[in-house]
Amino acid sequence: MGLKSVLCAKIEMKANKDVFHDVFTNKPHHVSIMSPLHVQGCELLEGVFGTVGSKICWTYTLEGEKKISKQVIEAIDHETKMLTLKEFEGDLVNKYDNFKATLHIETKYDINLVSWTIEYERPNENVPELVNLLDFIIGMTKAIDDHHVN
Repeated sequence: MGLKSVLCAKIEMKANKDVFHDVFTNKPHHVSIMSPLHVQGCELLEGVFGTVGSKICWTYTLEGEKKISKQVIEAIDHETKMLTLKEFEGDLVNKYDNFKATLHIETKYDINLVSWTIEYERPNENVPELVNLLDFIIGMTKAIDDHHVN
């Protein structure tokens, strides 16, 4: 059993709060258009976009290196605007176990926030925390927000 880690970020958004839930749930293949420096593609491997159990493959660039992430849509809640993705194959699972990312749109004090939570296990103390990935997610989120506002 590894060392469990949870990293979170909440980013204020200017775009309509339905945008992020809709994009990541139903149109993840559009993310590369909105944030091309971060994400280069999203391919449907199995199932239908927007349905639990469907599998997708992301191609992205992290710290100058091309990466892939194959994920299964684990949970969707349209009412609370929540989506959970679990990685089953790719660059992250080569080093980390039980990687899961949750996107949640929330409103606090009349401010709409895109909330990301990443959970994973490190095999030992020598494997770094995924702070670089959280920074990547924040940058991607801001680029998508800017795309919808501009």
